[in-house]
Amino acid sequence: MNWLNKRVLVIGAGLSGQAAVRKLKSLGAEAFLTDSQALEKLAGIEDIGLDSKHLLLGRVPEIEEINPEMMILSPGVSPKLPLVQQGISRNVTLWSEVELAMHDCPALCVGVTGTNGKTTTTTLIGELSKLTGRPTVVAGNIGVAMSGQVKGLEDNSIVVAELSSFQLEFVDKLRIHIGVLLNLTPDHLDRHGTIENYLEAKAQIFKNQSPTDLAILNWDDPLVRDLGSRLQSRVVYFSPTTFLQDGISLWHDDIVFAVKEKKTMIPIISRKELKLRGSHNLENVMAAAAAARALGLSWSEISDGLAQFKGVEHRQEIVGSYEGIVYVNDSKGTNTDAAAKALLAFDEPLVLIAGGKNKGLDFHEFMKLASQKVKSLILLGQAADEMEEAAKDEGVERIIKVGSFEEGVKKAISEAVPGDVVLLSPACTSWDMFKNYEQRGELFKELVRRHYREPIQQ
Repeated sequence: MNWLNKRVLVIGAGLSGQAAVRKLKSLGAEAFLTDSQALEKLAGIEDIGLDSKHLLLGRVPEIEEINPEMMILSPGVSPKLPLVQQGISRNVTLWSEVELAMHDCPALCVGVTGTNGKTTTTTLIGELSKLTGRPTVVAGNIGVAMSGQVKGLEDNSIVVAELSSFQLEFVDKLRIHIGVLLNLTPDHLDRHGTIENYLEAKAQIFKNQSPTDLAILNWDDPLVRDLGSRLQSRVVYFSPTTFLQDGISLWHDDIVFAVKEKKTMIPIISRKELKLRGSHNLENVMAAAAAARALGLSWSEISDGLAQFKGVEHRQEIVGSYEGIVYVNDSKGTNTDAAAKALLAFDEPLVLIAGGKNKGLDFHEFMKLASQKVKSLILLGQAADEMEEAAKDEGVERIIKVGSFEEGVKKAISEAVPGDVVLLSPACTSWDMFKNYEQRGELFKELVRRHYREPIQQ
């Protein structure tokens, strides 16, 4: 593609948008950047080198002001935005930022998507990939914009990308050599409308695969499993609940790889050797093992890498044990399915901090589980009233609504006794009170540690 002086409008001036502008400028394109937020609210904008003609902030411009030949959407930008719709009606080429990032990158690309577990699995595959000795970049929805990371990579390099449904909506020619779809539960229905539309967005990860590429799919999820018959690539299934004669699954307490045709079953690792808690993490481990094998690691190398992996920040992260109470930061639990898995990971009595901004999800099934697992439910944020109603319907006995996050943490500490777990797993996004889930998780950790002088056990 000839990028010289090509007029390209980037919509959304966060990390992804800024990285996209820098890449476009390096390619010789004429880049424009717009965001509804004002300059003072956008960190790093001053460093991207755009003048006032090309930097349109604090408002949404008319498309005639720019007449772009291409538009790049940052992940958080809805395709329903009038500016985007105007571009579509004019047949303007529409790309996601990850498409731009990888269009000229010769590296092998591993892509991970799914409703839950993406960050853990992406991070784990990244750690295993490094064991190959090949240059490895971990980026994407994990918090590092891909456009800023892939420059200079060669064909022996590996890009491990966490990919959200938002990033996959406008895939054109992006080829994911090893694609992982972990699971699919209702999420982002405020954007996608239906679970079927959500699935189709996720399935874009396999759009440009060839028969030599690999798709790694969750056998236990019917929507994901059935997708396998539609793909051109090789398919490997994994299951933490059903023994698979072909694929990766559990045999008693061992994760094993079986090949029916060869009548072989290879032990990979005992689940007792894993540091990750919760049965849902078996999905992440199995998917990562399949990807690592495709990258050329031996099963013994994979086993060693899996045994050493401790997890990721803000995902069931142990903050510490203070006066016999364990504090767990699961701020990344931004939907009901993720938060439910966090509840199921613990046998101890739970004091749960939940709430934030709802994404169009119903809370009743989650509260049914909470009624069995949670001794005290602390609710906050925009969704507090809606969650309270569902909690009462499902028989949660102790419900406490608070007016701020700080008050919620303070109340949770006062509710807990030795032997309890205080769990932040909001089942909602953070956007009503915080910039992102990371900021929410960091404040939780800070408030807990501030309350205690010295941790008894870290």
